Amino acid sequence: MISFGMKIFELTDYLESLAPLSFQMDYDNAGLLVGNPNDTIQQALLCLDCTEEVVDEAIQNGFDIIIAHHPIIFKGIKKLNGKNYVERIVIKAIKNNIAIYAIHTNLDYIADGVNRIIAEKLELVNTKILSPESGLVCKLTTFAPVENENQIKDALFNAGAGAIGNYSDCSFSVEGNGTFKALDNANPFVGEIGKRHNEKEVRIEVIYAKEIENSLIKSLKAIHPYEEVAFYIQDLANESSLVGAGMIGELPNSISEIEFFTFLKERMNANIIRHSPLLNKKVKKIAICGGSGSFLLAKAIASGADVFVTADFKYHEFFDAEDKIVIADIGHYETEQFTYEWIAEKIKKKFPTFAHRCTNVITNPVHYF
Repeated sequence: MISFGMKIFELTDYLESLAPLSFQMDYDNAGLLVGNPNDTIQQALLCLDCTEEVVDEAIQNGFDIIIAHHPIIFKGIKKLNGKNYVERIVIKAIKNNIAIYAIHTNLDYIADGVNRIIAEKLELVNTKILSPESGLVCKLTTFAPVENENQIKDALFNAGAGAIGNYSDCSFSVEGNGTFKALDNANPFVGEIGKRHNEKEVRIEVIYAKEIENSLIKSLKAIHPYEEVAFYIQDLANESSLVGAGMIGELPNSISEIEFFTFLKERMNANIIRHSPLLNKKVKKIAICGGSGSFLLAKAIASGADVFVTADFKYHEFFDAEDKIVIADIGHYETEQFTYEWIAEKIKKKFPTFAHRCTNVITNPVHYF
């Protein structure tokens, strides 16, 4: 198959439509780390970590962009002298005209992201976000002539508004009477200059994700018949069912802790499980968090989960299980190793003729003897 090139921003804009950068944690550094968004790329190499070996693989095989889960640059770089692996990677990438892009906690926090991958590997059902984010949803209210109601709603829905969980095209409308007086130099859609006009109007309300606000307002103004579009926006405290940390679900059938551990190691290619004391009971409800998940332990316990699958628990944090849950720490790499396969599937679906593949390098820095 012939590979067709594209601008970097075409690829990254698509990835950010799936996992918006606004969803990343404050400490994170997702996005385009090296490269010009207007440069043309021919093929992408996908990985969990952008190591020196991965960059060498990209050079040897003609890849001009590396898409990694973990950002190679977390803190500010004041000098590029090659004194550590981060500087060496950045220098080598720049010298060889290779862009580096990271899609990290923004991918962790979407319902269809890292935790969904784990849930599918473990065959969990009835899944939902373990710790939903709040403050990401807003409400737009506008007013328009009754006859324009459906036209305006269609434009708002097409722009991404009105999505609630598994439902789309959600809105609320109520009819009433609006008044206005067109002043000199106005060009009113209805009514006359200098006279108060009464119009049968409809108030339209839709909720939307905050990151689409600018495009939503643009769509509203483009379709609305009035010269001056009346609308207002409210921030909502609602929790999002599509964005947040961790995930919880159920196994199809209850099994013993040992049976689950055996299944867990097999499905997640885990060499070892560090765990809190077993409780010698059947398990069915499973909480998961890709990467470092100890901050979600209290949420996992409160959810009634029998086991919490995650990584990077410290010694003393295992005591916090307090015989209420079994902590199963399978390793950071192990919980996220399938992430770049997810990225590959999304790219293939959107850009079927763009060449890409997953790295052949095992980037896990942790080894077991």
